[in-house]
Amino acid sequence: MKKNILLYSILILVVVYIVFIIFININNDGETTKSDKKTKVVTSFYPMYIAALNIVDGIDNLELNNLTQPTTGCLHDYQLSPQEMILAESADIFIVNGASMESFLDKVIGNKPNLKIIDSSENIELVKDENDEENAHIWVSTTKYISQVKNISYELRKFLPEYANKISENTNIYVSKLELLRDTMKNELSNISNKDIITFHEAFPYFAQEFNLNIVKVIEREPGTEPSASEVAETVNIVNGLSVKALFAEPQYSANAAQVISNETGAKIYILDPCVTGEYKKDAYIDTMYKNLEVLKEALK
Repeated sequence: MKKNILLYSILILVVVYIVFIIFININNDGETTKSDKKTKVVTSFYPMYIAALNIVDGIDNLELNNLTQPTTGCLHDYQLSPQEMILAESADIFIVNGASMESFLDKVIGNKPNLKIIDSSENIELVKDENDEENAHIWVSTTKYISQVKNISYELRKFLPEYANKISENTNIYVSKLELLRDTMKNELSNISNKDIITFHEAFPYFAQEFNLNIVKVIEREPGTEPSASEVAETVNIVNGLSVKALFAEPQYSANAAQVISNETGAKIYILDPCVTGEYKKDAYIDTMYKNLEVLKEALK
């Protein structure tokens, strides 16, 4: 009898020990899963991705994705695909340009009300057109892009305090590069006397403001639309009256209208890139803007 009691006691102790080990393992597995889970940061489109790519560089426990394809361009009336909507809703933090660029933002928030949103346009003065509508192409001004980078950095440090020092370090490095870019462009464009330009699409008001360029005409205000015959005729007259005949199209959109005007006036077509498409690399914005500088120096000489 005593022997049986001893055996039962030993058996109970073994069972308790096994249960305890299983519990510890499950608990440890849970902790490992939690610590290994990466924070998902999603950006709305290309210039926001390039900014975030610099800001979070070297932070391993973070997954950075861009919502739209790097060939998408500006998000005017953009409709998210089902896959893009899934990606947006999987985000822990969503970085947007703001200034009404992301027309789909309300839908994303409606599906995920607790999503952390970083609006990079916060407290940035916006340019308005003749219809008093705000222009969303903030990043094309390097100075305002620097403000956007700082806004993103500030909010990320609040959401991810454990990485605050690394985020600050990365931000300072990137901002220094952007300030050098801006100062170089301003210096090299300051000696150009004729700064009249004609653009296709409303992407360059901030750029023109930054470098004291004078946009005398904007054609095809909405990408994909063709100017009317009267607008083409008006533009031809304007170009004929300019001492420097340069038309600035964009690589993301058709240059058909520019070609028509070029044929009528002899004006040469140049390409200015608003930095909305390209490779996923940290210096992509800077490289593109330096190319824009060379284009302007050639076109306006």
